[in-house]
Amino acid sequence: MRLFRSLRIFATVVRYGLDEFLPEGSAKALFRVLLFWRSFSDGRAVRLRKALESLGPIFIKFGQLLSTRRDLVPGDLADELAKLLDQVPPFPSEEVVAILNRVYGKPYEDVFSAFDLKPIASASVAQVHFATLKSGREAGREVAVKIVRPGIAKTIAKDIALLEVVADFVEAWLPDGKRLRPRAVVREFANTLHDELDLVREASNASQLRRNFIDGKLLYVPEVHFDYCHREVMVMERIDGIAVNDVAQLKAYNIDTDRLSRDGVEIFFTQVFRDAFFHADMHPGNIFVRKDGIYSGVDFGIMGTLSDADKNYLARNFMAFFQRDYRAVAIAHIEAGWVPEDTRVDEFESAIRAVCEPIFDKPLKDIYFGNVLLRLFEVSRRFKMEIQPQLVQLQKTLLQIEGLGRQLSPDLDLRPVAQPILERWMKEQMGLSGLVKQLKAEAPLWARTLPQLPRLVHRALYDDAPAKLELAILRLVAAQQRQTRVLIAIGVILLCMVFGYLYLLIAWEP
Repeated sequence: MRLFRSLRIFATVVRYGLDEFLPEGSAKALFRVLLFWRSFSDGRAVRLRKALESLGPIFIKFGQLLSTRRDLVPGDLADELAKLLDQVPPFPSEEVVAILNRVYGKPYEDVFSAFDLKPIASASVAQVHFATLKSGREAGREVAVKIVRPGIAKTIAKDIALLEVVADFVEAWLPDGKRLRPRAVVREFANTLHDELDLVREASNASQLRRNFIDGKLLYVPEVHFDYCHREVMVMERIDGIAVNDVAQLKAYNIDTDRLSRDGVEIFFTQVFRDAFFHADMHPGNIFVRKDGIYSGVDFGIMGTLSDADKNYLARNFMAFFQRDYRAVAIAHIEAGWVPEDTRVDEFESAIRAVCEPIFDKPLKDIYFGNVLLRLFEVSRRFKMEIQPQLVQLQKTLLQIEGLGRQLSPDLDLRPVAQPILERWMKEQMGLSGLVKQLKAEAPLWARTLPQLPRLVHRALYDDAPAKLELAILRLVAAQQRQTRVLIAIGVILLCMVFGYLYLLIAWEP
């Protein structure tokens, strides 16, 4: 199966002429010689988009990520790949009807008074239809119905199997293979995709994020109608919004794009550091802006979480970077175990300074992140820095956020927006309020433990634990005393031997 999938990928490269993207060299020259007869009516951007569509969801997601990075890919490619965000060819309406009837156990007309069989959006894993609920207390509600593509689980399984083969090769044969930890990264990616196929899980993610931003001042999350949700179908409130990358439409409604870019940064840092629960698929197809200028998100299948250790590490690094304290950045990496313990702090500090200092205080339009990423990769390879799979989603989301910010407000300076959020979070974690918060978190444990203290003390006394401890200490002291006596005896014997030898020397002297 893996061999067949590999051959299919190679055939797709040949069919769509993707060898055009190879760097100049012997491989590209060989393609030109062997396939001289080919001709294409479509341009390279269209061919790349069609090739990714034909290869399936994993490759489509890769194209989605590239579409947000106009600093990394040419404009014609980014424009065409942007169609992968919500314009993937839909599956037939007959299959839509079949899925709905099977899931609800009755004709879908009994559930919805109106249902548009033409999808409003079609992506790699699912597509979305507009509908109106028919009965109950929610009758007449306009909703968006998300339906998982039939057979997509098998396709994803095949792609994951192929990625595992590639990861095995990278880890076994490339010099940086083990440091990059490709197997762990593929496992993390596979878990994410499998979670995305369960729409009940996605509905729960949406509900959690809605509670986190319940005031709706920065982000509005649509309400989920759980009574109509299943693994293959999710029903949620329909929103009326403008795609975040439609700058012309945003300006037509007098929406301040500079404020939007700042709000986007604040939303991201709030999700990461306040909630440790963040939307990890923030491409333009999933982010809208309401007519009142408030963000509204959809598609909550991929959410990221962070441990307290990860949050502390990230906060320390961000704050140190904002303060240009590159030594603190280096120490944070070493203490987190991400680089070897014997790494020289001054050398690591110097390498980080060389990457970060040239871009400090520059607006997004003047930062070429492609070059920055290459320099960071060189630093990580030089100092044997290990890739952290649990942060791959965060890194991807940061790329998407930066890509959106570049489109909305190229003059945006991230530091004045992000630094107050981080300072507030660190104050809450390390100050008096952080202590009170921790005490409240531990209070239930104390409430259960304190009443048990008399019984625990009684059990310890009943078991004669103090006597057992005292006996163990006495035995240890006795053993040390025996060892000391043996050493003294050996020392006396050695001294006697020395004095005897000296006596003999003196006695035999003429």
